[in-house]
Amino acid sequence: MTDDAPKSMIQIAREDGATGTAPPVDLGARVRDLRKARGWTLEQAAGQAGLARSTLSKIENGQMSPTYDALKKLATGLEISVPQLFTPPASEQINGRMALTKSGEGTAQATATYEHELLADTLRKKQMLPYRARIRARRMEEFDGWVRHDGEEFLFVLTGVIQLYTEFYEPIEMRRGDSAYYDAAMGHNVISVSDEDATILWVTSLV
Repeated sequence: MTDDAPKSMIQIAREDGATGTAPPVDLGARVRDLRKARGWTLEQAAGQAGLARSTLSKIENGQMSPTYDALKKLATGLEISVPQLFTPPASEQINGRMALTKSGEGTAQATATYEHELLADTLRKKQMLPYRARIRARRMEEFDGWVRHDGEEFLFVLTGVIQLYTEFYEPIEMRRGDSAYYDAAMGHNVISVSDEDATILWVTSLV
């Protein structure tokens, strides 16, 4: 498999799942919603955060831009992280999506070194790209350099024995049931070292 082949597969999946930029969060409304979700009054929330009631009221009503110190106090009082103050709440609507891929019915995509079987290929706008791969490569020289792409990746050995090569670590021999989770921007390649071609499950993040 060339360095471009896996990038192309993953890039296509990412483009297919592209979504618009989330609107900016109204900090005051977000703090108010978090406070009310806990059933706290202004006085209770201010006490939890170590802020004056008037200060918290002004923040909730958009009359004051809090300092970073005040944001840290708010986050501590609400028992969340500072970034979560600016993260919109997840939609409560359940979309109920599901895709069943029966054995051998995934979408095939062969390369010089791997035979990929894309799973859940009927779902669009996925946040993960799951695929099963048969590892045909036996030597690192069969690759045109490192495979690398954005996101994170999870690898699980299904059958056989593989050697996982990464840019910053010594090669690792992995057998059935072994797994690895790694930064996919780090160069990585996999070869089979057992008599038969190894098979692995790969899951790549698309966000």
